[in-house]
Amino acid sequence: MTPLSTYLSFVRVSHTVFALPFAFTGALLAVRESTPSWRSFVWILVCMIAARSAAMGFNRIVDARFDALNPRTANRELPRGALSGRQAWTFVAVATAMFVAAAFQISPLCGWLSPLALAIVGWYSLAKRYTYYTQAFLGLAMAVAPVGGWLAAGGGLEPAPWLLGLAIGLWVAGFDIIYACQDEAFDRAHGLKSIPVRFGVAGALRLSRALHIATVAVMASLALVLPLGPIYLAGVVLVAVLLVYEQSIVTAQDLSRAAEAFNLNGYVGILYMTTTALALYVG
Repeated sequence: MTPLSTYLSFVRVSHTVFALPFAFTGALLAVRESTPSWRSFVWILVCMIAARSAAMGFNRIVDARFDALNPRTANRELPRGALSGRQAWTFVAVATAMFVAAAFQISPLCGWLSPLALAIVGWYSLAKRYTYYTQAFLGLAMAVAPVGGWLAAGGGLEPAPWLLGLAIGLWVAGFDIIYACQDEAFDRAHGLKSIPVRFGVAGALRLSRALHIATVAVMASLALVLPLGPIYLAGVVLVAVLLVYEQSIVTAQDLSRAAEAFNLNGYVGILYMTTTALALYVG
């Protein structure tokens, strides 16, 4: 029997930390003066883990042939035979069913929108075959998280979740460009498309930095539509400091710390959620 740890590694479940804090933040912003119910938080958590697992599993399946050829990814579960294709597809089907079921537990609206969310996050896995702007589609996929959290908590039609979604999309596209720079030569040789392939590593890193500047600006602009106060803005400044450090440790001449830069983004979401919660309930 395949160990649970193999499945968890297959979809890098620990990377849920990138999007989950923003789903929770969307929920907190939706209710503001009050607190979302524990029931809402539980179902948001289930939805985020299930949706990300389905999307990442699908990504691993459709990329298995390329992963086997790439020295950086050849040790992943499918290329090395730790999981079979049938096991991987079964896992994706179960995660998909869990996501849809959990979304209906939140509300009928979330339930009926769940296939659209899956289509958005799933398309990223195929985008590199058709467009150079693959990393922008990962940004779009992750931008769904705060909007979904907002809807799950019963938020109405306001600009706040869309601004936060835009910020997350810019942020994710920015750090995924850094990560994709590691595979620029491989992707070019195998006919795969990405922003580093289109603009070169140096040009891609310049674009990544521009996207992260825009991320901070959009996060700060959220304080113009919601009364979040100085604690929130201090949190945005701390996020900016993290992003500046992330960008400082990678250059076109030296990508040896690209994985470290990628992992730093796990702290961005936690920091942003924490300071936003403090702004709402303390500030």
